[in-house]
Amino acid sequence: MAKGPGLYTDIGKKARDLLYKDYQTDQKFSITTYSATGVALTSCGTKEGDLFFGDVSTKLKKNNITTDIKVDTNSNLVTTITVDGAAPGLKTILSFKVPDQRSGKLELQYLHDYVGVCTSVGATANPIVNFSGVIGTNMVALGTDVSFDTKTGNFTKYNAGLSFASEDLIAALTFNDKGNNLNASFYHYVNPMTKLSIGAEVTHSLSTKENTVTLGAQHALDPLTNVKARINNLGKATALLQHEWRPMSTVTVSAEVDTRAIEKTAKVGLALALKP
Repeated sequence: MAKGPGLYTDIGKKARDLLYKDYQTDQKFSITTYSATGVALTSCGTKEGDLFFGDVSTKLKKNNITTDIKVDTNSNLVTTITVDGAAPGLKTILSFKVPDQRSGKLELQYLHDYVGVCTSVGATANPIVNFSGVIGTNMVALGTDVSFDTKTGNFTKYNAGLSFASEDLIAALTFNDKGNNLNASFYHYVNPMTKLSIGAEVTHSLSTKENTVTLGAQHALDPLTNVKARINNLGKATALLQHEWRPMSTVTVSAEVDTRAIEKTAKVGLALALKP
C-alpha cells in the first residue's frame, strides 16, 4: 500500500479504474518513439463515428523538469511544465493552451505522510481558484474539493469524500455535484495470483431520486493478457480483452451491448498502443 492518504482524486480511484478505464467504443491508435536524447514523441488518432481526431505530443524530461507539448487537429497547442521535487513532497505544474487566453493555470501539489493538498489558480484577472485536501493515512482518509469563481463570488464546486483501505479492500464514499449526488464504491482484490478483483459503484441522485448500480470484475488469463467486464442496472454490459504483445505495447478490444435491446447493433472499440 502507498504511504500517506494521497490526493483527493485518489479517493475511489481503484474502483473507477476497474469499472471504467480502457473501455471504449471507438477506434484509437497511438505510437510513441524515443530519441537518443530521451525525447518522447507520441502520435495519436481517434475515430469516433465519421469523425477523426488526432494529436501529436512530445515529452522532454531534464533533471526534475518535465515539459509536455501537444498539438491537435483543431490547431490547439497545449503546454504543460512540471517541476517535481522543488521541495520534499512538492510538485508544481504550469499549463496553458494557445489560442485560449483564459486557459493558463498554475497548480501546486503537496504530499505528506498524513496530508495531501492540491491547489490551482487560473492565470486571469478574475481566476477560478480550486482547492482540494485530504487528511489521514493510507488506511483512512477524509477530503474535500472546492472551486471558487472570483469573478462572480460563487462556489462552482464543492465535493467531499471518505476512503477506507485494507490490504485487499478499498471502500469510498463521496458527495459530488454540490452534494446532489451520493456515490459509494468498493474494490476487492480477490486473488493476487490471477489478479482477480471485483468492484462496484452505486450512485444516488438526491434531486431525481434515481440510482445507478455498476458491477465489474477483472482477471488475468496469463501475465500478458487481461479481461474485464462490467454491467449496470440499466442493462448496459461491456467487456474488454487487453493483451501486451510486446513490452509497453498493448492491443485492447472492447464490446458493449444493451441487454434490454439485443436487436440493436453492438458497439465495438479497438485501441492499439505501440511503444517500440
